[in-house]
Amino acid sequence: MTRPPFEVADIIRAQGKNFIDKNRSWLKGGHLKVLSAIERCRTAALGGHRDRCLTCGYQTTSYSFNSCRNRHCPKCQTNAREKWLAKRSADLLPVPYVHVVFTLPHLLAPLAYHNKKLLYDLLFRASAETLLEVAANPKRLGAELGFLSVLHTWGQTLQHHPHVHCVIPAGGLAPDRERWIHVRRDFFVPVRVLRKVFRGKFTEGLKRLWREKRLCLPGALKALNQEKTFRTFLRSLHRKKWVVYAKPPFGGPAHVLQYLARYTHRVAISNHRIVNFAEGKVAFRWKDYAHSSQQRVMTLDADEFLRRFLQHLLPRRFVRIRSFGFLSNRQRSASLALCRQLLAVADVPVPEAKTCETAWRCPHCGGPMAVVERLTAAQLEVALDSS
Repeated sequence: MTRPPFEVADIIRAQGKNFIDKNRSWLKGGHLKVLSAIERCRTAALGGHRDRCLTCGYQTTSYSFNSCRNRHCPKCQTNAREKWLAKRSADLLPVPYVHVVFTLPHLLAPLAYHNKKLLYDLLFRASAETLLEVAANPKRLGAELGFLSVLHTWGQTLQHHPHVHCVIPAGGLAPDRERWIHVRRDFFVPVRVLRKVFRGKFTEGLKRLWREKRLCLPGALKALNQEKTFRTFLRSLHRKKWVVYAKPPFGGPAHVLQYLARYTHRVAISNHRIVNFAEGKVAFRWKDYAHSSQQRVMTLDADEFLRRFLQHLLPRRFVRIRSFGFLSNRQRSASLALCRQLLAVADVPVPEAKTCETAWRCPHCGGPMAVVERLTAAQLEVALDSS
């Protein structure tokens, strides 16, 4: 992939200091840490290293700058994603898969923004419990599911839009765990039922958090501290259409790996979507899903662009890729072995994670490049001055 002409880092370097000075009232240490990491990523400020090919022994003569490894950095996700996909490939089953998306109504976006950890956790739990409950119903599928959920908090225009993508084997274990139950080729479970159950579970969880006084309700949300106002708010949520989207079963294991690569380890915007940055304005591509996914270009002031980008920082140590059902961590190994036995397929060997720290490949033989020398920023400056 060719290097993009503009990067989020370019915008931070040009406008970051001015943006921070204007917005100190709400910026926190976590925001500043991310801005600094992205600005310095792959520059001499983070030090450097030299690589050697593990296959042919070729060694680079120049130094490469280190990455920041921040999970919100657009440049630091490729290698982490490849390692994660290599491990998860052993969990894939030889069946079609289903993609289901659970989205919170826009009315909940401000509340979710000020209660990220609580409401993102609730979004994971409510969507997972919905899938497990509906699929276990004998009138629907009558099976135990196992699936992966990935949290995204952004829409195409970088507005706050929390939703989870669930990738699910099209079928599950029978209640007695004696057979595998397949789904119909063009159908999983009814979306209208998923919507209703999801809404009920999420609003019930929201009521519990309110009763326990765990919700942060600043500014315009402060009125929700009053029981009457909160009940009115809940009624308005019940009147809203809760969006649950399900695709028909698709592909097999090889297809699913490519599919997962689109959704795991993503950040709010990739550098390749930025088409221009000039005179304090940022232009980027976005898909207009309301009009057949047409490609459009949006232009924002750099300050507004950075404000929207920072909306999507996750709480510290928050896990945004989670497994549920028979793929949950506690029972994954035993359940997968049982599934393969019932499907009459052999166990899949777990692929080794890449030993290469960088994503670079040898220019001579295409083999993996491994780090053989590391330098701090000060050491790198001396090395560059002497070369």
